[in-house]
This record gives sequence, C-alpha cells and structure tokens, in this order.
Amino acid sequence: MPEQLSAVPVPDQVSAAPVIDEVPAGPDRSTLRLALVVGGLVLAVLLGFGLGRLNATGAATGSPSLAAEHTDPPGVAPHNHGSATAADQGAATEAGGLAVSSAGLTLAPLGTEFAPGRAGQLRFQVRDAQRRPVTRFAIVHDKPMHLIVVRRDLTGYQHLHPTMAADGTWSVPLTLPQPGVWRAYADFTVVADDGAQTAVTLGTDLVAPGDYRPRPVPGPATSTTVDGFTVSFQGTPQAGTTVPLTFRVDGAGGGAAALQRYLGAYGHLVALREGDLGYLHVHPETELVDGQIKFWLTIPGPGRYRLYLDFQVNDKVQTAEFTLTTP
Repeated sequence: MPEQLSAVPVPDQVSAAPVIDEVPAGPDRSTLRLALVVGGLVLAVLLGFGLGRLNATGAATGSPSLAAEHTDPPGVAPHNHGSATAADQGAATEAGGLAVSSAGLTLAPLGTEFAPGRAGQLRFQVRDAQRRPVTRFAIVHDKPMHLIVVRRDLTGYQHLHPTMAADGTWSVPLTLPQPGVWRAYADFTVVADDGAQTAVTLGTDLVAPGDYRPRPVPGPATSTTVDGFTVSFQGTPQAGTTVPLTFRVDGAGGGAAALQRYLGAYGHLVALREGDLGYLHVHPETELVDGQIKFWLTIPGPGRYRLYLDFQVNDKVQTAEFTLTTP
C-alpha cells in the first residue's frame, strides 16, 4: 500500500578548647618548640617532594586539552567526514548526519516542503549554541559547504554546493523529483574565533508530498555502468577497521578513462547506511594509484550501505552507485 505524505546551611557548633594552666612534668617549653619546628620542616620537605613527583607525572601522561582533539582540516589528504567526533585514521568512525544538532551547532532549514518534480530553493542557516547564525567556514575541497540530498530509499542522490549570504543564510536550487521523505546532509567545517576548525555533518528531513513508492535497494555488486563508463571497485570493508578501497573507471572503448580533478580530488565517495541513513563522506589519496582512485574507508558498524562515487571526465561529473553489505 503506498504511503500518503502530508505536509543557606546552619553553621556547626564548635566547643571551646580546654585551657591548661599548668604544664606537666617533662621537657621544657623551649625543647618542645624546637622539636615541633624541626618536625614541621621535615614534613613540608617530604610533602613537597611527593607533590612535585605527582605533578610531573600528570604533565607527562595526562589527557590532551580539547584544543588538541582531532578535527578534519581543509586539506586533501584521505579522511572520513562522519560525526563531529570522527576518529583519526585507523580507528572506528561514527556515522554522521543522524541529528540536526551536534557539537553546539544546529542546522535550521527555513522550509522543508517541496512540490515533487518542481524546481524550488532550499534555504537554511547553521546556528551556534546561542542561536546566532554562523558565518565563518573553511574551504574544504574547493567549497565551504557540501550538501548531499537523497530519498530515504537511497535513490535520487544529489551533491550540491549552496552559497551563503552575508547574514549566514545558505541557499541552493533544489528539485525533489519524486514524492517521499528526503534526507539533506550539510557537511562543513566551522572556524572558531581562535582559528580552531571543527568538521560537522548535520542532517534534516525534507518532504515531497504525494504517492510515495519506495524502491528496493539493489543487491551487492562490485561493478556498474553509468553513461557509457564501467566503474568497478576492489576491497573488502570491515566494520571498525580502516581498509583500502580502489575504484577503476573504464571508458566505453575500453581502457582507463582520463579522470579529471573534481573539487580538488579525483573522486569523492559518500556512504549511507540503510535504515538510519548514517553518513560518511570519504576523500581519496591526492594522486591516482595505478590509474585508480584509492580511498581509505572505515565502516562504523555492520549493515547494508549504498556507495556513491563522484568522478569527472570531459568536464562532466558522473555518479556511480553500489550496494555494499558488511557483516
């Protein structure tokens, strides 16, 4: 059945100390006073030595400051864009785009409903914890904002690049070709006043009212064709492990296609997890490896993923899609 969518404490009592008028027989006062002074000095030296060792150990082995935590810089080295706390290369990466707010930032769309098949415009802001529009973004792979849009059945993939007005409002032309619920991912890097950079991916739902008929996700495959190109990949992604994934693009006449750089790299790979639509945006090695595009991919957990590879030949951007299942 098709689904129809619509739009102050009491102080302690202290008793007085007893007054001693007489001193019992024993050492005189001068001797006692001298002993107390010497004992205090010895104790102070010992405590100072112990605290000094403790502080020295803490400085050598303590946790790094927040400013030293990992963020994705605006470079072209291979890395994943997942959540704001994405791990360093070689460790598990959390999927991003699952929430509208993260790392003190919120994605605020100014409208979420679009007529199916009709050209519209998506407008949104990125707001800080005080609900102020953020206006400082780093240029990452030639753009300050990457916007990915896909329907919840993982069809209709679009990779867009909005522009920002002076007040921090982003806008981009957008057409949702079919009815359904669509997911929009804003992938960006914020620059703080002290120059620190934090990469974040936030997500929000968009709606195209009408007769929603979800399509089944194609079965797993390592090769596909798009606009006359044959695209294949090699590698076996594993949950929680970073592994290489290489893509080869062959032209219609056979042989490797003449790949061009697109957004500062020879390819861009987006992976979306079926179900919750967890998001990963993966960038490749800066140069081709034996004529192929090489990525280092960390799958955050088991499941079925849809892969979208953007590449450019003859000044035209193509997208090859694959289904990947990990145990």
